[in-house]
Amino acid sequence: MELSGRGGPQRSRTGKRRRWGGLRQQWKLLGLFEIDQQHEFHGLTCMMKEGLSTAVQNTIDNAIPNELSDDDFKMEVVHIHKDFVMESFAGPVFASLRRSLGMTEKEYQHSLSSEGFYLQFISNSKSKADFFLTNDKRFFLKTQNKREVRFLLSNLKIYMNHLERYPHSLLVKFLGVHKIKIPHRKKKYFIVMQSVFYPDDRISARYDIKGCQVSRWTDPSPEGSQVIVVLKDLNFEGKFITLDQQRLWFVRQVEIDTAFLRGLNVLDYSLLLAHQPLHQDERHQSLSFATLIVRTKKSINAVSSPTHTGSPFVPEAEKEEESGLQMESVTQQHQLKEGHDTFGFGMEAGDPQGEHFNITEGSHTELRDFQAQNRRLLPNFKNPLHVIDGPEQRYFIGIIDIFTVYGFKKRLEHIWKRLRHPGQSFSTVSPPAYSLRLCQWVESHTN
Repeated sequence: MELSGRGGPQRSRTGKRRRWGGLRQQWKLLGLFEIDQQHEFHGLTCMMKEGLSTAVQNTIDNAIPNELSDDDFKMEVVHIHKDFVMESFAGPVFASLRRSLGMTEKEYQHSLSSEGFYLQFISNSKSKADFFLTNDKRFFLKTQNKREVRFLLSNLKIYMNHLERYPHSLLVKFLGVHKIKIPHRKKKYFIVMQSVFYPDDRISARYDIKGCQVSRWTDPSPEGSQVIVVLKDLNFEGKFITLDQQRLWFVRQVEIDTAFLRGLNVLDYSLLLAHQPLHQDERHQSLSFATLIVRTKKSINAVSSPTHTGSPFVPEAEKEEESGLQMESVTQQHQLKEGHDTFGFGMEAGDPQGEHFNITEGSHTELRDFQAQNRRLLPNFKNPLHVIDGPEQRYFIGIIDIFTVYGFKKRLEHIWKRLRHPGQSFSTVSPPAYSLRLCQWVESHTN
């Protein structure tokens, strides 16, 4: 009996090792590396998980404010652990943003600190940053230098204001900024972001788009290979993002988001793009009456203001500028039900299929608000802000890497590249030129 008792746990441990071994092999095939006990980053990521769990618990134990104050943006909280110290910046601000994205603090904490190992993503980025993914691949953790972190924190309020004005923005969603200090080692700053490519189970191709030519080709993985390769602009030539009814919204939102980045005097950001084919039932579902109701409810309720718990702020100055942007899109989605839906649209009598709608009396304010926010019908999906469904494909789209300021070094780099690559387009140009060029790329590669 004693031998049997010892053998049971031993067999269990052996079985677990085999299962983990199978998962490790699967992730390696996908270009992701499990950070297990033998990995160089195992100690660091374990500390990250422990520190993040404590940091999020702090926001669980302390209610998120209904309105953010200047002190919330400046807040720094230090937690001392056995082998390290974790410092978290602007905790209430990021907690408020997470709430606006429809995720609970418990859910966020569970993802960041689950028992499963973090995954390392090997990037072809020129930066020296390290990239980690949570075990469920929902959140990215990226090391940043002090200058980049200070840039983000100093512009955090206007970033939040932008998301408040345009809650369906394609900008990457920053969910936390932290610093970890380990004795006798260099301190590390890192940020937590929502992954644009989530869930990625069926994604068939990924691209990093900057709208230029020089160094914008990546050799695709061999046919039949499952290794993840992020392709670039030149790999996308001859292809299109086919959105049909959603095209107008997408083009306009890229214009809005890049104008915001131009105002920050930044360049070298990327439009992340991935796609996967829609299943037949997904195509049918996108036209169904019930799904339209769910999508409309998600568009209004799930994405509330990042800085207030009440109704999203709609700037008066935006109303005329944005008018008309969404009329075509809303019409083509055949909204929504007999009587009045949430926006105040009403079906015309004798029009059971919803081919047309009229705007009922008293609904003009709601419609203007909808237009001013430049909203769309969000898909009933786990990552709706970065997902746009076309007729045949589901697209994952987001704008990332917004930390490169057009300063003295970048101006010198621009001059050098202009001499080295005459007549060719390269990434290092002024923020106005960079913004315009990316918008032109989107305009010419969507239909």
